[in-house]
Parts: sequence; C-alpha cells; structure tokens
Amino acid sequence: MKNLKASSVEAQGAVPDDLVVMGYISGAFGIQGWVSLIADTQYADSLLDYKTWWLGKNGQWKSYQVADAHVQPKKLGAKLQGVNDRDAAFALKGCEIAVPRSEMPEPEEGEYYWADLIGLAVVNTQGERLGVIDKLFETGANDVIVVKDGDEERLVPFVGHVVLDVDLDVRVMRVDWGLDF
Repeated sequence: MKNLKASSVEAQGAVPDDLVVMGYISGAFGIQGWVSLIADTQYADSLLDYKTWWLGKNGQWKSYQVADAHVQPKKLGAKLQGVNDRDAAFALKGCEIAVPRSEMPEPEEGEYYWADLIGLAVVNTQGERLGVIDKLFETGANDVIVVKDGDEERLVPFVGHVVLDVDLDVRVMRVDWGLDF
C-alpha cells in the first residue's frame, strides 16, 4: 500500500469536497472486525493503494485508516482502525467507500475516471443533444454509459467506435449514436 500522508483537511475532521466513490462495504468478514468490500475500479486491488478511506451513507462521511487488507476470490477484505468486532464491521454494510480525487493519479492520455464523466453533455455526430451522463456500469462485454434527458434514459455502449471524443474542459462527449436508439 502507498503511505499517503493525512491531509490537513482530514486532520481538521472536515470532509473533502472532491470525494470519488470507488466501491462499497458488502458485509462483515470473520469475527475480528474485518469488512468485505466490492471495488468499483478497473483493478479490484486499486482501492488498496489508499491508506485512508472515507465511508459514507446518506451523505454522512467518516474517515477510516486502513490497518490491513487482502484480496479474496471475487472481492476484497479490509481491517479498519477502530472496527474491532463483527457487529462494528456489519454496521458498515452498505457504506460507500470514497477517496479524495486529489489523491488519485492523473489518468493517461485518452483515459478517464468514470467520476470525471458524470455530468458531461452527450451530443451525437448530427449535433443532437442526447442528454447528460448520469452513471456508467460494466456488463462484461463492454462498459455502458447511462445518459438521461429529463425522464428519458438511454444506454450507450462505451466503446471506441461509438464514443468519438471526450472533452473534459467543455464537459461534452461526442458519440456516433442516434436519438432513436
């Protein structure tokens, strides 16, 4: 794991304003306070690169130091400081796990964090506005972008021949996708 210094924001107890959700606590593991978690990252163990996690539910966030962690088949296990028994671990079930965006490495050219795509306007090659990116998810075959326009929702495959351009500066994604899909 990387040894990341606690930021002055964490030292003051304030919640960072740039949190990016990277997974969630799926339950308790064992009797000594370990939690099971599902990482929503390209590589499951990427979450283990961060020494401090922010756990949140219903908009309430609290920081936890990661004391120990390991990769299990299909999920991860972690021991958080101050979580010392199964009941305390189980109480965290359903909490989202986030880290400050400012602590994440910059993506390579042509790569994007999903969190950076949320809220981008989506426009097709005909100049028609499809809506705004609401969320993304994996299907196994390819990732999918959920684009919302009012009450209407479109699913757009996040693949190279469909997603033509992403401009984070102007907050627009250009796609080869019709309004009728």
